[in-house]
Amino acid sequence: MPKPGRPPQFDRDAALDTAMRAFWRDGYQANSVKALSERLGITRSSFYNAFDSQEALFLEALGRYLDGSPDRALAQMPQQGSVCALITQTFRTVCQTLAADAEAKGCLLVNSVGALCPPVDDLGAEIAAHLIARVERIEALLRAAVARFELPSDTDIPACALALMTFLVGLNMMAKVVPDRAVLWPAARATLAAYGVLREEGATGQNALQGLENDS
Repeated sequence: MPKPGRPPQFDRDAALDTAMRAFWRDGYQANSVKALSERLGITRSSFYNAFDSQEALFLEALGRYLDGSPDRALAQMPQQGSVCALITQTFRTVCQTLAADAEAKGCLLVNSVGALCPPVDDLGAEIAAHLIARVERIEALLRAAVARFELPSDTDIPACALALMTFLVGLNMMAKVVPDRAVLWPAARATLAAYGVLREEGATGQNALQGLENDS
């Protein structure tokens, strides 16, 4: 049964998807309750019945986005195989996704940093926490790579993880402005090679960097 005041044909799941895309394309501040209600074709009271608040809807939409984001594989620890190959493939997937996005929307999480961070409220703190969690996930992967002898034992894991996450954030920003987004993967490939993380067929560690230099 729909809540009182909500149209009987209201599809909450579809509305959540519409809201996610609106936040992704236009940002949090451009999507007030009034604007979202009009976009969804419901009254303000119906909006509050369905989603409680703008902040609650944003966090739910962000969760949906993150569940399908191209870097979600970084949250998985491979039980076997190469950790560095997982990182390499994830960066490749991110670059491919960004290159294929005709609207150049970038990443919803990254887009929200400028508007909501430094975290002066709960919403900003939530955004910051998601980013820090991603750095920690990369740290965990790099520790596993060291343990599996994919990376040197003296690898500065915190510095490398932060550098990779910083580059990932930068990729999402540059995808909005570079004329040719096909350059994103070569840039990512060079960065991964510089940190010894690049793993492609027939290329590991310094061999990957040497191979990159030979291609140039």
